[in-house]
Amino acid sequence: MSDLNEISAQEIGRRLRLARENANIRQDDAAQVIGMSRPTLVSIEKGTRRVRIQELQSLAHHYGVSVNALLRREAVHTDLIPRFRRLREIEDTHTVEAVRLLNDLVKAEVELENVLGIERRKNYPPERGINVGDVSVLAEQHAQELRNWLGLGSGTITDIFTLIELDLGIRLYQRRLSAGSKVSGVFTYDTCVGACILLNANHPLERRIQSAAHELGHFTGTRQVPEVLEENEHFLAREEKYANAFGRAFLTPRKSFEESFRQLTAGADKLTRRYVILLAHQHHISREACVRRLEELGLAKKGTWDWFESNGRITDKDAEAVLGDAAQRHDPAKDDASQPLSHRMSLMAYAAWKRGLMSEGQLAELLKVRRVELRELIDQIELEESDTDDLLNLPR
Repeated sequence: MSDLNEISAQEIGRRLRLARENANIRQDDAAQVIGMSRPTLVSIEKGTRRVRIQELQSLAHHYGVSVNALLRREAVHTDLIPRFRRLREIEDTHTVEAVRLLNDLVKAEVELENVLGIERRKNYPPERGINVGDVSVLAEQHAQELRNWLGLGSGTITDIFTLIELDLGIRLYQRRLSAGSKVSGVFTYDTCVGACILLNANHPLERRIQSAAHELGHFTGTRQVPEVLEENEHFLAREEKYANAFGRAFLTPRKSFEESFRQLTAGADKLTRRYVILLAHQHHISREACVRRLEELGLAKKGTWDWFESNGRITDKDAEAVLGDAAQRHDPAKDDASQPLSHRMSLMAYAAWKRGLMSEGQLAELLKVRRVELRELIDQIELEESDTDDLLNLPR
């Protein structure tokens, strides 16, 4: 932990302000708790008056953070929660839960990377504007340009999650939200930590794929604006219409999708369930997304998906009858989301503990887990590393 004197008054003031805003506490209330005037607290947050250690301890306790977390050099103090709070006039519990989880995940991952000296590679294309023009046209154009920039051309995307994380360097988290949460995805961009996406791991794989593509649209066209994607959202805002159209165009480019459809249905008179199942499977998208894209491109009549929904739907059982075992797609992210911590976060935490860079208590606080859970995890990984053969040592 850093000494209070090692951090500038401006930086500790900024950290205190962010901690207060993250806790959704007004300046008047915070000042009253520690027995000072609001102007004095304002001076502390601006850095024109250095906070005293007793004041720091009282404020930290009131904000629900530790002094250690406020003073650690490697800690990242982001303002994701206040940023979303300013975006949305009404806060619902599902949104608050998702944004807080994203905030905690980002802070933990970045601090562990800083402690371990890990430099995250970013490969961001320039942000595209959407202020002028038809958003659907812009989305189709920008989606194809991003595909070309990534070297994808018009080919099928088999793993959009790896593309987002490794090819672009965006921070992607797939974690379980509370049962019944309406949130499908969350996107934000911060100059310190970069672009970040959270997906609701309770949702089926195909829906998460579509949500990921939607959030990628925000990254491409409206990067500076945070966003919460909810189920059954009507996409009334221009930014939402763009992101929704971008997601469809990125996963199913017009030219190649039309060609796949025409080859598949050559000589056919009707769009049957079998055609939908095969086309959706070929492009790794949901059956609903497939039909709605066909409607959008004029390859199926408007209302086709609604007809299927009203007439027995296109069920998983239908897909299994057509595809056999191939209908069951492996979903490792859902398995990872069932763990208290992701596998990557667990391994970084263990490395920080093993090297003596962070204590169990610091890690438990940072990762929002009970200390006994962290100890069990450390013991498990330590047992797996019990082999001592030098051949297993990684080169440095």
